[in-house]
Amino acid sequence: MAGTSTDGTAGETAAEAAGETAGETAGEAAGERRQLINVAYRLLGSLAEAEDAVQEAYTRWYALSRSGREEIVSPGAWLTTVTGRICLDVLGSARARRERYVGAWLPEPLPDRAEWDQGHGTDPADPADLMVLDESVTMAFLVVLESMTPAERVALVLHDVFRYPFAEIAGVLGRTPAACKQLAASARRRAGTARAPVTEPGQADAVRRVKEAWETKNIPALVDLLDPAAVMTADGGGTAGAALRPVEGGARIAQYMVAIADRAPGLELLERSVNGTPGLVARRAGVVMTVASFDVADGQVTRIWAVRNPEKLRPWARES
Repeated sequence: MAGTSTDGTAGETAAEAAGETAGETAGEAAGERRQLINVAYRLLGSLAEAEDAVQEAYTRWYALSRSGREEIVSPGAWLTTVTGRICLDVLGSARARRERYVGAWLPEPLPDRAEWDQGHGTDPADPADLMVLDESVTMAFLVVLESMTPAERVALVLHDVFRYPFAEIAGVLGRTPAACKQLAASARRRAGTARAPVTEPGQADAVRRVKEAWETKNIPALVDLLDPAAVMTADGGGTAGAALRPVEGGARIAQYMVAIADRAPGLELLERSVNGTPGLVARRAGVVMTVASFDVADGQVTRIWAVRNPEKLRPWARES
């Protein structure tokens, strides 16, 4: 009996250990979702596409056999590699899709949930609630990323933003670490003289004054607040009214903004954080119609990005 008891105990211990190992591996994998969403959004510029990419990565993870998952030393590294490869494929096909896109394509703007958590609550499964808002998600930086090739974008984001070594990035891109280093360098050159993505100390004040001038339809005040060479890009996606080409020049932008206000009586402007920087939300009858982000230099607005495509404003539904 004693021998049986000993063997049984040993068997139970082995089973428990295996269960603990599997549980720890599954828990570690599940805990990577926040990081993966943040990586994928920066790579794709779309929260919806980022969520799809991460979901696909987890689908592939759970499609592995239990023993296959246990053999993976770092589930996080495995999931990051798979997510990166999926994003690379999406970026490759996105170029063709965006050529058919109606008007200018802009990244999806992100809300700062802290501004309206009270009264709305949060959903831990909502990818918008998992985002870390820093200088690497400003609209200015994401637009610069759009000028890069998919491989350059992956190399730059993974290395410069998330500090992954080139040896790991090589596994994502299927290239040598040296080649990945060259891609990142090329991406930095492609960014050229683009101003570093930082928030100016006076940006909130500049945006507030734009709001006030827009509300009162004060064209001279708007012209003073806009750089003479300012550019406004709007994304309506063919489903919401928007200029199909960028509006250039402070005076033309001011007239365009006032014309929008004239055509939309009852439009309410709210100061909100957009991708981590001061921006404006235009709401009508409780529905968010436009989310605008700004780039400010020396106290004047140099760029305005206005997203009006309803498909890209879903994370802002809690504003209503």
